[in-house]
Amino acid sequence: MPISDEKIGDFLDHLAARVPVPGGGAAAALHAAQGAALLGMVARYTTGGRYAQHEAAIGRIIAEVDELRVLALRLADADADAFTAVSTAYQLPSSSEEDRAARSAAIGRALVQAAWPPAQVISVAGMVVDLAEALAAIGNRNVLSDVAAAAEAARAAASTARVNIEINLASITDEQAGLEMIAEEGKADAIIARAEQVTAAVRDQIRA
Repeated sequence: MPISDEKIGDFLDHLAARVPVPGGGAAAALHAAQGAALLGMVARYTTGGRYAQHEAAIGRIIAEVDELRVLALRLADADADAFTAVSTAYQLPSSSEEDRAARSAAIGRALVQAAWPPAQVISVAGMVVDLAEALAAIGNRNVLSDVAAAAEAARAAASTARVNIEINLASITDEQAGLEMIAEEGKADAIIARAEQVTAAVRDQIRA
């Protein structure tokens, strides 16, 4: 069953179970989805005559965060599918030299594929932070704390996805794929820093 179709309690039960999926990668994607959803709520509260000057910008933000929320959920499922493939590869026979070579190649391919969903989660997290920055400037002041909550969710998504890439990198032998993963993982630091800046700016406004 797709994660998007699960009840929250059932998903958390599966997350807590002694099974390989869902795991941290799916959790990272859901952090990103929650961040996008929170921004959708803030944007929808930033409508009407009082915000008429921002109508076009708010309309674009709503469309974008709704798309990001759907994409993040797809990445949660993609992560679970990818790690199922990794587990399957590790279970391949290894009794002969030929079997061991085939098993090793299959594991290598599966690990590379497993690194891509969290890499894409980092990109989604970056886009959530972009939109949080925009809403921090024009959003309804009554729900400003939710902009910070969205930024923090995106920060958690990026940092969690980063560590999931790092653990895969330790086992990836494909040099080109490894370099690509390092480049994707390296984007997380800037996203995390910007998310923290959004939260700090929101807190300053709340305390002003």
